Amino acid sequence: MKIAVVGASGMMGSKIVRELERGGQTVSGVSTSTGVDAYTGEGLPAALADAEVVIDVTNSGSFGDSNALGFFKQAGKNLLAAAKDAGVRHYLALSVVATDRLVENDYFRAKMVQENLIRASGLPYTIIRSAQFFEFFNGIIDLAADGNGFRLSPSLVRPIAADEASTLISRIIVDAPRNDIVEIAGPEPVQLDQLAREILTASEDPRSIAIDPEAPFFGVELAKTTLLPGADALVGTVTFHDWLSRSMIAA
Repeated sequence: MKIAVVGASGMMGSKIVRELERGGQTVSGVSTSTGVDAYTGEGLPAALADAEVVIDVTNSGSFGDSNALGFFKQAGKNLLAAAKDAGVRHYLALSVVATDRLVENDYFRAKMVQENLIRASGLPYTIIRSAQFFEFFNGIIDLAADGNGFRLSPSLVRPIAADEASTLISRIIVDAPRNDIVEIAGPEPVQLDQLAREILTASEDPRSIAIDPEAPFFGVELAKTTLLPGADALVGTVTFHDWLSRSMIAA
């Protein structure tokens, strides 16, 4: 079985490729660095020609990127058309936990469009919604800067280490298509403000954190559980505290 990982040069794509290869799978890494452009469609037919499984981990910009809709809509159409022509038996795409509850934000609205294109394609599929990766939280916290401190919602998140996410995703890839959504997350919920305090403490950053239930998350006001996955999510075992401690030692 040949698996094509589209977006293989990105952080998650490269981790998934390595994880699948360690498991003995035949993997083709597809990205702009291999001459394939999902947005224009250049090189896609040849790249997917003999693939039985496709995992789409393409990405565009950031959570606040207003150009995301154009990218995910066009890239999604191109990828799905090429996958259908190739007779792909399982199409997977990486999305984000709570995408359907965050559509006030341009990026999440674009991800929702991507998901809907997959559902309507007629291909056997699995949509994998992942909780936020530990590795992204420094950037997420920075966006909450307010004067000499930070203003953050006490909303709960259940983030996951990217390495554990890639392991869970690689297991899902070799399963039968779910024709549904599968969620993956970390082992425990933590409040955004508490997570930020741990980051600031570890980096010896003296700035203060103000708790504000109305503080936006990428422009969206959160309820306490907005960002949490459902009860049947697949979960990792590494806590944010342990991951951060190891990261500080490694640095």
